[in-house]
Amino acid sequence: MSSIQIRRATLHDLDVLQTNNMAMALESENKILSQETLRAGLISVLQDPSKGFYIVAERNGEVVGNLMVTVEWSDWRNAPMWWFQSVFVVPEARREGVFAAMYHHVHEQACLSGVKELRLYVEKENLRAQKTYQALGMNESHYLMYEISL
Repeated sequence: MSSIQIRRATLHDLDVLQTNNMAMALESENKILSQETLRAGLISVLQDPSKGFYIVAERNGEVVGNLMVTVEWSDWRNAPMWWFQSVFVVPEARREGVFAAMYHHVHEQACLSGVKELRLYVEKENLRAQKTYQALGMNESHYLMYEISL
């Protein structure tokens, strides 16, 4: 197993991010995303850091994982919180430390940036992912999440 390199994604990663997000939506929620909407959304975050940023994990020059970080301002903490979103590791690289490498990279960057909390949400049935997050020191929140599509 060769080492995993973590870096900030750029527009050069657009195609692989689109492919991976399409696969993640289908796998995790059985949803087929609009390719045009997804591509526009990816371009938007890659060009506007106020929306967040993507990181990619590479092995032997090939992207094997990615995730997006978005920022939420906390008035209670007078500091930002970062959310992990759009987490995907290609199936053949799972259980090989790819997410852990991305997590540790983001954790380090968050500490350097004055971030007070890292958060994520996970499908209730995705027990494997939940165990991974717990193994990295994350705890289940006492919040429930509600939403409405507009």
